[in-house]
Amino acid sequence: MKIQQIRNATLLLTYGGKRFLVDPFLGHKDSYPPFGNSARQDQNNPLVDLPIPVEQLTDGLDAVIITHLHLDHYDAAAKHALPEDLPVFSQNEADAAALKNDGFTNVIVLTEDAAFGDIRLSKTTGQHGRGEVLKRIGLVCGVVFQHKEEKTLYIAGDTVWYEGVQEAIDRYQPEIIVLNAGDNQFTKGGSLIMGTQDVHHTHQAAPNALLIASHMEAVNHWGLSREQLKNFATEQGFADQLRVPQDGETLEF
Repeated sequence: MKIQQIRNATLLLTYGGKRFLVDPFLGHKDSYPPFGNSARQDQNNPLVDLPIPVEQLTDGLDAVIITHLHLDHYDAAAKHALPEDLPVFSQNEADAAALKNDGFTNVIVLTEDAAFGDIRLSKTTGQHGRGEVLKRIGLVCGVVFQHKEEKTLYIAGDTVWYEGVQEAIDRYQPEIIVLNAGDNQFTKGGSLIMGTQDVHHTHQAAPNALLIASHMEAVNHWGLSREQLKNFATEQGFADQLRVPQDGETLEF
């Protein structure tokens, strides 16, 4: 297994002999306005460039997984860059219809028992924030990868810590967990994805799993830096179980 942190929640994953692109956010730096009602209103998104060319990302892909359709997980650049006949996994029928409307001809809805070849792909639930924000933020998902020759991988997606994450850990016993951990926030409403305490809860629930922090420092409403998260993990004694890759960095297992 190879996991390459690309930018924001975008990952290039080699798993079970297949090459997956997860949550493709492929626009050039400064392509989009800042997300409103949040920090850094003077900075356009994405805040940083892609670490490798789009053509290199899309070359040799076997499938794409889109956990939800928010701009920073699927943008116009991805729509134009990805081959229309590439298998694209979506979280539900509504997202699938939108992707088909964008021209993709091989859209597959994730379930708890989906598959791609001999790789099992299990949809998990997510809670994209807490409180009032949930009324308007929309549905999201995560996905668990299982293969007889690979470690079990859980990509939690845009979620805070809540019982659904605990349930996924209990059910699938993942050995590697990717967490979107930038503590992104709007001015009102609290965290939209995991912050330090959410990451710590995940570690406590899966103390033997290796945690990988993604979705860091790439869009204007981020609230937790890589350095802050690493320092927190050191203070709490679980730094050995956490990786916080830079954009472009590849982790191999």
